[in-house]
Amino acid sequence: MIAQLDKAYIKIRPTKVISRLISYALFEGRPATTSGRWINSLVFAFFACYKNLPFFKKFKQPIYIIGTGRSGTTILGVVLSMHKQIGFLNEPKALWHAAYPYEDVIGSYTQNAGTFRLSEKQATQNVITNFQRLYGAYTCAIFTPRVLDKYPEAVYRVPFLKKIFSDAKFIFLVRNPWDTCHSIANWSVRKGVEGSEVKEDWWGVNDLKWHIMLNELVKEDEILKLHFEQIQSFTDDKYRALIEWYLCMKEGLKVKEKYGSDVLLVKYEDLTSNPTQILNDIAQACQLKTDPAMFTYAEKVLNPAPHKTAFDLPEFLKIPVQQLCLQLGYNI
Repeated sequence: MIAQLDKAYIKIRPTKVISRLISYALFEGRPATTSGRWINSLVFAFFACYKNLPFFKKFKQPIYIIGTGRSGTTILGVVLSMHKQIGFLNEPKALWHAAYPYEDVIGSYTQNAGTFRLSEKQATQNVITNFQRLYGAYTCAIFTPRVLDKYPEAVYRVPFLKKIFSDAKFIFLVRNPWDTCHSIANWSVRKGVEGSEVKEDWWGVNDLKWHIMLNELVKEDEILKLHFEQIQSFTDDKYRALIEWYLCMKEGLKVKEKYGSDVLLVKYEDLTSNPTQILNDIAQACQLKTDPAMFTYAEKVLNPAPHKTAFDLPEFLKIPVQQLCLQLGYNI
């Protein structure tokens, strides 16, 4: 589906279709594993112009969906995009690359390795201005006051974003490890592209994301670093995904503890089984007015999915994963 549009979305709020198409075509960019990447040169040309625009007004209160990919982050973003106050950017990595050119861990827009973590130090005045102007241009283009930016890797960049937008809100979406890991593995099978010289899948261009994760995140984790060589040898996507899930969940709990009410933890299973209650909680946490269309659409598209079967864990991860699941409210 182009721009994540479906028949129910178009029927319930047709006026939002244009904003989704603008987001998809002119602001999100087309990363590795996607078609239509010819448009990126046009997108970056627009960004270069936007970054030189004067401030019309200071941009305020962005909302970020963070967590592990394949945890329901996209469908949550689409549901929230029904809200009249919100413009939804689905992993706008092109926009991020234009604002800060050293964050691309996939290899979509540069061959230079990016970094998962971004701190307050990277949020220079120039970077702050870039984000203000790019988000500002986006809200002007679609006539909405709030931006919802779904970028799972931003879980490692909360200090960076809080330096840029002190009033930013974060939705930390979590899902049980089995469903998440199976979904990641299946994504690579469906979306991965392998040629004679280049492989593009969940783990980036020629495994770039995986290697950055190993050298930046695994080496700093007090448990995983002790088993670095074993982890480095993983080729099964489920086990690689388990490492990503583990690191991301630990990071999300840390930022939740540090930033308190600015980070709302939401379980995907709760979202699909009781969407009205969870969306009310999100709206309250993000200071959004009630919008009935959002709830109507959620009731149509959010349904509990069958759970995937568990798989054997590496011995060194059995207790840490179990403890982490308990912290998140899962009993595995």
